[in-house]
Amino acid sequence: MYILKLILLMVIFCTSTIIGILISKKYSNRVKILKDLREALNIFEVKINFSFETIPEIFKEISEKVKNEAGKIFSDTVINIKNKNMLAGEAWEQAVEANGEGLKQEDINCLKSLGKLLGKTDVDGQVSQIRLVSVFLEKQINQATEDRSKNEKMYRKLGAIVGLIIVIVLI
Repeated sequence: MYILKLILLMVIFCTSTIIGILISKKYSNRVKILKDLREALNIFEVKINFSFETIPEIFKEISEKVKNEAGKIFSDTVINIKNKNMLAGEAWEQAVEANGEGLKQEDINCLKSLGKLLGKTDVDGQVSQIRLVSVFLEKQINQATEDRSKNEKMYRKLGAIVGLIIVIVLI
């Protein structure tokens, strides 16, 4: 009976600690996704300025270079354009909405704003929109980095402390 109680208390402590770690991971994941998106938009800007490739070709190449959710947004946009016969802007907005996990709503709204001009204006208009979104992403990266430094350690420690308190109370 004593061993069973000890095992149960250890499971409670470990579960609480793991929950704290998972919550803290959200902050570092957001920073990584935003940095990957900024990098992908830089590639997109260069490609759209200096190559004669179509948007689906550029997005396919970007999705192969950039991994995680950022790359998935670009690959899903290509899939939406080709398989669902969507316009580039609609396909982009739908892909951003579908793959926005780990991002705040303001990040998603900014990324979706890129779709409003995507494929509808000349190269200069699209480049200026890409730059505008990149500037916003830079601000979001700074904010996300600040949030991560404040909250990541706190949630890890909080998970362990809550687990320890529960264990102490149950003893």
